Amino acid sequence: MTEDKHMKKTTLSIGGMTCAACVGHVEKALKDTRGVKGTVVNLATGKASVEYDPAETSLSTIKKAVDEIGYEVILNTANLQVTGMTCASCVDHVQKAVSELPGVYRVVANLASSSARVEYEPQITSIGEIIKTIREVGYEAVERSEGAEALDREKEARDRDIKRQRNNLIISGTLGVLVMLGMFQPYWFPDLLPVWLNDNMKVVLFILTTPIVFGPGRQFFVNSWNGLKRGLTDMNLLYATGIGAAYGIAVINTFWPEAGFGGKDVTFYEAAAMLTAFIILGRYLEAITRGRTSQAIRRLMKLQPKRAKVLRDGQETDIPAEEVQIGDILLVRPGEAIPVDGRVTDGYSSVDQSMITGESIPVEKKTGDDVIGGTINKTGAFKFQATRVGKDTALAQIIKLVEDAQTTKAPIQKLADKVAGHFILGVHMVALIVFLFWFFAGYGLWFVPESRLILTPYTLTGLGVFGFALLTSVTVLVISCPCAVGLATPSAIMAGSGKAAEYGILFKGADAMEGTARLQAIIFDKTGTLTKGEPSVTDVITAGELAENEVLRLAAVAEKNSEHPLGEAIVSGARERGLELADAAGFNAIPGQGVEVQLDGRTILLGNRKLMADRNVSLDKLVGEAERLEHEGKTAMFVAVGGKPAGIVAVADTLKETSARAVEELHRMGIQVAMITGDNRRTAEAIARQVGIDRVLAEVLPEDKANEVKKLQAEGLRVAMVGDGINDAPALAQADVGIAIGSGTDVAKETGHVILVKDDLMDVVAALQVGRQTLRLIKQNLFWAFGYNTVTIPIGAGLLYPFVAQMVSPELAALLMATSSLSVTLNTLRMRGYVPPIRRKDIDFGEGHIHTVARVPQTSA
Repeated sequence: MTEDKHMKKTTLSIGGMTCAACVGHVEKALKDTRGVKGTVVNLATGKASVEYDPAETSLSTIKKAVDEIGYEVILNTANLQVTGMTCASCVDHVQKAVSELPGVYRVVANLASSSARVEYEPQITSIGEIIKTIREVGYEAVERSEGAEALDREKEARDRDIKRQRNNLIISGTLGVLVMLGMFQPYWFPDLLPVWLNDNMKVVLFILTTPIVFGPGRQFFVNSWNGLKRGLTDMNLLYATGIGAAYGIAVINTFWPEAGFGGKDVTFYEAAAMLTAFIILGRYLEAITRGRTSQAIRRLMKLQPKRAKVLRDGQETDIPAEEVQIGDILLVRPGEAIPVDGRVTDGYSSVDQSMITGESIPVEKKTGDDVIGGTINKTGAFKFQATRVGKDTALAQIIKLVEDAQTTKAPIQKLADKVAGHFILGVHMVALIVFLFWFFAGYGLWFVPESRLILTPYTLTGLGVFGFALLTSVTVLVISCPCAVGLATPSAIMAGSGKAAEYGILFKGADAMEGTARLQAIIFDKTGTLTKGEPSVTDVITAGELAENEVLRLAAVAEKNSEHPLGEAIVSGARERGLELADAAGFNAIPGQGVEVQLDGRTILLGNRKLMADRNVSLDKLVGEAERLEHEGKTAMFVAVGGKPAGIVAVADTLKETSARAVEELHRMGIQVAMITGDNRRTAEAIARQVGIDRVLAEVLPEDKANEVKKLQAEGLRVAMVGDGINDAPALAQADVGIAIGSGTDVAKETGHVILVKDDLMDVVAALQVGRQTLRLIKQNLFWAFGYNTVTIPIGAGLLYPFVAQMVSPELAALLMATSSLSVTLNTLRMRGYVPPIRRKDIDFGEGHIHTVARVPQTSA
C-alpha cells in the first residue's frame, strides 16, 4: 500500500479524559469525523495522534468534534504586538496569513490596539513561525509577554484540574465528616445533642449532604448527561448512578419513610456524602500522580533555552531562541545553555551533555566540533554557527520521538482496550443482574436481619427487599474500576520511554519497547558497530635490528602521501606516538603489493609477501608472526629497508572498548548474539572470538543482510538488528526490532525502531533492561487492574453474603475503587527511580571511557 503524501499527522493535547471509556469516546468522535483516517488516544499522556486529509477536514473541525463530546483540545494562546497595521485591509492580511499556517485554530487581529491573539497547537506551529509569517506580509510582530517564559498550557490545565478537585475534596470531605459524625452520634453519644435535634437528624443530614451532591458531585451528573445525549457512557455514569441512588433513597426515607426503603433508621446520606468524597479523592490523587509519570519528558522540554545571544553586524543581540536562523553566529558564556544545534567557530570549552546523551562527564569542544541545543556550557566561552533550529534541533527531535512513542499502543494493550471498551456497559448489566437476583430470589433465601454495612453502625433490618437489592447493585457500580485497566499500559509506556530518553535511548513506539523487551537474539553489524570503523595500528613487530618506533616511523614515511585507509592508519599511529615523519623521495605505488620510497639513500618497502618476494627480501623470521596476526583478523604489512626485513606493522579495525562487555551482558540476559559482516570468515571469526560471539554470519553482501535476519526469524526467534542506520537500513527494517546506534544529533533521519544517541554498545543492553522493566510494570499493572475487578465486583455483589455478615457499603466501594486506580499509577511511578543495572555503577573499560549513572537535571539552566 503506497503512502498518501497528502495526508497529515498531528498530535493534540486533550483535556477532560479520566478513564479508558473517555479514550474510546474521543477515538470514536475523531474516527467519525470526515477526513480523519486514523487516530490513537493515550489516557496517560492526555494526547491524541491524528492522521487526516487536509482536503477533507481541518484542525478546527477536528477540535470541534472533540469539544462536542465534552472534552477539550488544549491550545496555546499568543498575544502579539503587531505594528504597521493602518486599516481594515491590514487586519485582514494578518489574519489570513496566520490562519493559513498549519496548527492555527483562530486568529483575531485588532487595529485599535495594534495586537493579534492567536490560538494554536504548539506541536504543529511555533510562535516563531507565526511571527515570521506576519513579518513576511509586511508587518512587525513581537510577543507582548517578551522577556517572560511562555505559558505551559498543558501544565496550566492540569493545575486547574488539580485545584478544582482539591477544592471539591475540601468541601465534600469536611461536610462528609460531619455527615458521618451525625450518623454515628445516636449510637455513640445518644445524649450529647438536644432531643429536638436528634429527632430531626435526618433533616440535618439532608442539609449537610445536599451541597456535596449538587456541588462537588455535580460534575458527575453533568458529564453523564452530556455523554448520554450523544449515546456515550463512561465512569461518570457509574458515579452518578451510585451517588444519585444513595442520595435518592436517603431523601425518600427522610420525607416519605412509608415508602419502605429503610424505615426510620436507614438513610444512606453518609453513603452519598462519602461516596462523592472518596471518588473526588481518587481523582485528585490521580491527577497529581499521573502528571508525575511524564516528568522526564517535561524536564527535557524545560531544557529548551528561551533566549539566545546572536552576533549581528558585529553587535551582540539578545533575542528569543525561536528566532535564531540557520547560519547565525551565537555567543555562549560559562554556565549558559546552548540555544540551538551548531558548530563551534571560535573558542574552547567543555559542555555538559548528560541531559541529551546520558554522558556524565563534560565533553570538550573546540573549533569544528558540534554542539547540541539545551546542553550546558561549563567553563570557557565560545562562538558557534547555528546548523539546526526550531523543530530540527536534536532536543526537539528527541522530545518528538518520545511523545510519538507515548501516543502509540503496545500489542499487550489490545486485550485491555477490548475490556475497557465494553467495561461500562458490562458493569451496568452485571449490576442489573445483581439487582434482579437479590430482589426476586436472594433476599428471600439468604437475607439476615442482623447484618450490617461496613462503615455503618446500623443493621439492615428495615431496609426492605427493594432497598437491599438496589444497595447491592449500586455497590457493584461503584466498586468497579476501568480506570486501572485503561492506565495500566500507557502510564508504564510513558514512564519507560521517558526514563530511556534520560540515557539517550529513544523508542519510536510502544510496540518497539515491547518488542525490545521480548527479544531472543541480536545481530550486530561488525564495521562501525562492534568495531570503531576506522583502521588503526594494533601491533609493531621488529626483526631485531630496529626499534619498534623506528619500524613504525619508516612505514609511516613510506605511506605519508598515500590515500589508502591502511596507509592513513599507519601515519596516524606514528603521529600519535609523536614520531617525526620526513619527506621521502621517489614514491612508487605498486598495485596489489604495496609502496616503495627513497629515504636518506635507502630504499624502503612496505607491502605484502608478493612485494617482498619480488624484491628478494627473506621473510623467514617474520612469517610465523605474520600468520599469527592474520589469524587474529589483522592485516600484516612487511617493512624492508635496504633489501633487508625490518619488521611488521599490523593494522585492523579495532573493537570498541565496550563491545566485549556488552556481549557478555547480553549472554547473561539469555540473548543469543550473532555478528554479520562482509569480511572473509577467518577475519570475522577472529573478531567474534575477541568479543565472545559464537555465531558468525560472514561474507554477507549489504543487500543480503536482510535475508540473514529472515533466516534467524525462520528459526522462531524474535530478532534485533544493531547497525549504523544507513547501510543497514533493509536489515533494520526486516528485524523485529531495528536498533540504530550512534545517531548523534540527527536522530529523526535514522532508520530503526530504537535510536541510540551515543555510539556505545552498552546502551543496547540498557535498552533491553529498560524495555524489560517497562514490560514488567505493564504486567504488574494489568494483573492488579484485572485482579482487582475480578475479586471486588463479586464481593460487592454479595458473593460472600451471608457467610460474612457485613456487606460492602457504597462509600467503602468508592474508597477501594480510588485505591485501585491510584495503586496502578504509584506502581508506575517506581520507574522514576529506576536505573538500568548496566548503569548502576561506574565501569571502566579503558582509558578515558568511564560510564556513570547520568540524570536529566531537575531544573533548567
